[in-house]
Amino acid sequence: QDDCSEFRSQFEAGGRLSCTRENAPVRDASGRQHINKCLMCAEKFKKEAQRGGGTLQRNRLPGSERTKQ
Repeated sequence: QDDCSEFRSQFEAGGRLSCTRENAPVRDASGRQHINKCLMCAEKFKKEAQRGGGTLQRNRLPGSERTKQ
């Protein structure tokens, strides 16, 4: 189950997720604590994008489309 599914649609292709700074501590699967769930998911999405998978890949244009713009 994707515990960040509610934030995936808000994730921008540029690798950003806009989050508030409300204090609602949450721990990720590794046990690391984050200020709130949105910030936890933002970090998760950033790592996925850096690995070249997950959300960022789905939002990217194919190489041929990028050159047309």
